[in-house]
Amino acid sequence: MNQTYLLEWLDSVVTLNLNPKKSAISNLTPLESKAIIDKAVEETQFIQTQFTIRVFSLSKEKHIKVLVKNYHSALISLWDQLIVINKSIATERKDLQEVTTALLSALDELLNFLESRFACFISLDSKIPVSYLSISYKKIKLRIDKLRTILHFNPDEKMLAEIVFNTLYCFANAKENKKVTFREILYYKELLKELESLKTNKTEDLIHTDLMQVLIYMNFNSKLFINFYTQAVAMKISEFEQGSDRIGWLLLYAKELNQIAANATAALNCDHQNLKKVLLDWFKQEINFLEKKENLKTAASIPSENKKLSQQNPVSREEKILCQLSTDQTALILRACQELEILVSKSMNQVFKTIVPFLSTPFKKNLSFDSMRSKAYVAEERDKEIAVETLQRIIKQIREY
Repeated sequence: MNQTYLLEWLDSVVTLNLNPKKSAISNLTPLESKAIIDKAVEETQFIQTQFTIRVFSLSKEKHIKVLVKNYHSALISLWDQLIVINKSIATERKDLQEVTTALLSALDELLNFLESRFACFISLDSKIPVSYLSISYKKIKLRIDKLRTILHFNPDEKMLAEIVFNTLYCFANAKENKKVTFREILYYKELLKELESLKTNKTEDLIHTDLMQVLIYMNFNSKLFINFYTQAVAMKISEFEQGSDRIGWLLLYAKELNQIAANATAALNCDHQNLKKVLLDWFKQEINFLEKKENLKTAASIPSENKKLSQQNPVSREEKILCQLSTDQTALILRACQELEILVSKSMNQVFKTIVPFLSTPFKKNLSFDSMRSKAYVAEERDKEIAVETLQRIIKQIREY
């Protein structure tokens, strides 16, 4: 079935009415200019509605792709023609300038409509025309400038914010002869949209602040960001003396990172590795290194430990206290007691090392204090609930005394 060309009116105005080679633009009256401006607003809304209906009427993806590609190309062609016309009437009447401005605005809205709603059907790796790119750069730069005045970051994030803004400005200030694809321009527009949605930039106890999560979601795989992230984690874990504590926190950070949503189609640098994969691989390497280091220390201390144990009364299986909670649940309670200084010790490691050898669970007689301590940092929600319920039962029991 033959379908009407939705851009017929816009095409006619640009290629015929405003084309100096085909008509006398100066003959347009102010009243006719106003009529074109009003009609442009109506047509913009009409085209968006009708185009959406037309897309949903198609059942095959390849047909939708052809439709979107054709209209996208037609809009850019009209844009290029209108830019030339706009320059030629720069010194003409004000109402004519308002006409071209209104038409450019209509084309811009339609292009944004296609690029945001139907991006997956656009040929993302094709080069953007110079005129369209030039305007896009200006609009992106205005958004960056505005964003910089709105967002306020805490001292720990200022360096990261500079990395982000420098990357944005480098793109917006690039030379016009540089080849830029639709994939790149859409990425930066989407990144700006995500940054503009940031409401607060609070300091988090853990590593992943709101800004961090946006960058991870957008696969901001810049080498500068990767270096910043890994150094920030390294500084955090350097606060702990025990290697086992460092492993625990690394496991927690890696778990948090793995749970952050990521846009599967987005990438700052398409030729670089996926950001989450690079960071998770880094965590694995750091954890493996620390575990091997701890194992070497343990192996070296076995002879002296055996000598000490031979001089002491070992804890027999019968002397152990059976704890009805699981290892993870017990670990949570011991960690909370140490952090609240109910159990006062030199370190978290000492609490577990001193108490755990005297405990057993219904599932295990001999518990590893190091393993239990690590689990205190990566407990599941269900274990937290059971630990809380147990403490509430203890409170109820004490009140009945």
